[in-house]
Amino acid sequence: MPADIVGSMMVETDDRGSKNLRFQPGPIFSNPVLAYEINRATPKTQSALLEAMQEHSVTVGGHTLKLEEPFFVLATQNPIEQEGTYPLPEAQKDRFIFLVKVDYPDREHERQIVARTTGTFAADLQPVITGAQIQELQKVVRKVPVPEHVMDFVLDVVRCTRPNSADAPSWVKDLVDWGAGPRACQNIVLAAKVRAVLRGRFHVTDDDIEALALPVLRHRVVPTFNAEAEGIKVDDIIKRIIKTVPRGEAKRAI
Repeated sequence: MPADIVGSMMVETDDRGSKNLRFQPGPIFSNPVLAYEINRATPKTQSALLEAMQEHSVTVGGHTLKLEEPFFVLATQNPIEQEGTYPLPEAQKDRFIFLVKVDYPDREHERQIVARTTGTFAADLQPVITGAQIQELQKVVRKVPVPEHVMDFVLDVVRCTRPNSADAPSWVKDLVDWGAGPRACQNIVLAAKVRAVLRGRFHVTDDDIEALALPVLRHRVVPTFNAEAEGIKVDDIIKRIIKTVPRGEAKRAI
């Protein structure tokens, strides 16, 4: 239930016998928050996460409580078993920066998984960074400049996913039922800034955008029935768009 996520008001009785309401925080008051198999939650429970993910706050009993920063949510989905699951609404999926597909591990990693989980291995976890340091790094990342031609490339790619956009190729109108919104542009730019910094650069390039297009867009683009009937996946559509849209520098040269 939603109260199991955000918390609920509880009645307490003090030493004098007076009854008072006290808020009992739910697991959403953590960082990071891992929602395991989120598609098993009911629609009401999923909607309870929307405010937390977007506003970093929860509202209970008419009171709005801020979540401690830096706050972020990780979630897993069961892609095979569909019984007892509820599809995530588009509005909620749009709050996630990435949709990362986790395939089977390679042979060596699978060997390590089996050895560690069937033996006496115990991880020795040590903190390597504080929440305050993460917030400072987030501020630094936002200062990374994005050249105009790279920004044009982002806009062109995202706008091409929208079948009703004049910028979209004719084949997109046949294969895409719903495209990515402005939040996709925001997330791909922020993610590209992080990628640039991690690679020792102080500016974003078209390569950063292309590398992040799939995880940022694949959960924001809804294929048509015809595309699904023909076996065309969302990743195929995004890859084709990337190849179709000229990069910023090439476009400017034209």
